[in-house]
Amino acid sequence: MTTVLDDAAILARLTPALAVSAMREAVLAAERGDLLAPPRVHAGVQTFTAGRLIGQWYGFRSYPTHLDAPQLVALHAEPSGELLGLAVGKELGSHRTGALGGLAVDLLARPAARTVGLVGAGTQAWTQVWAISGVRELAGVRVFSRDPGRRRAFAERVRAELGVAAEAVDSARAAVEGRDIVVLATSAGAPVIEAGWISAGTAVTTVGPKQVGRAEFGVDLVERADAVFTDSPAQLDGYRPSALLAGREVVSLGAVASGAQVGRRAAGAVTLYASVGLAGTEPFLLARLLA
Repeated sequence: MTTVLDDAAILARLTPALAVSAMREAVLAAERGDLLAPPRVHAGVQTFTAGRLIGQWYGFRSYPTHLDAPQLVALHAEPSGELLGLAVGKELGSHRTGALGGLAVDLLARPAARTVGLVGAGTQAWTQVWAISGVRELAGVRVFSRDPGRRRAFAERVRAELGVAAEAVDSARAAVEGRDIVVLATSAGAPVIEAGWISAGTAVTTVGPKQVGRAEFGVDLVERADAVFTDSPAQLDGYRPSALLAGREVVSLGAVASGAQVGRRAAGAVTLYASVGLAGTEPFLLARLLA
């Protein structure tokens, strides 16, 4: 029998610990070659990502490319092809992205990192701090967005749902200066911060645009970073126009999780994680929710 999960059912089952654990397994499986995860495919106004965990399942996610609309994730058993589950809505995809960000923080941020600075107050910003709260004991969150009401509401939600001290601030600089962890989660096509605002030892995540000619950060941040990481080098290489990181050595989270590559090389190093969305991770998370 096929199980269908809507957003309410997904949120009832999902925790930061479960989501981050699933993404750790996913990047390790991709690193081993057990998770086949080709870059996403655009078919007009529709985008598809697909994945296969060899010998266990295969599945896909389908969503409107430029619309904030419900998505579909399907999971099939291998080799029978039985349709095991469907997820319909927005929550699985957004929390999957947040969980990859939480994993990046766990692998790259200093063990004692406790403060977060966010630029952006939308869904992606929320799922990032939600997941981070599962891998670090947070002492404080600062958030900036251009809309004063949205940033105040975001800070209130962090306090109410995560039990973490949070404040809305009046500038991006005030949000990120002196923070252990910085998250950029905007739709901006021009840099929203300056590299000089980032302190030594900070772990930076960028969720939003990251292409040449349209990026929420600048070349100065890339040059500021001691090392750059991503969840899917293949997806990053597939950007057209090219990613702003083109030509820079980029390490996969899977290589760090497996121990094949070093994440943080020194306490004072600045790390930059470019979130691009490893394909197959939505079915991977759905499989965990159905287990």
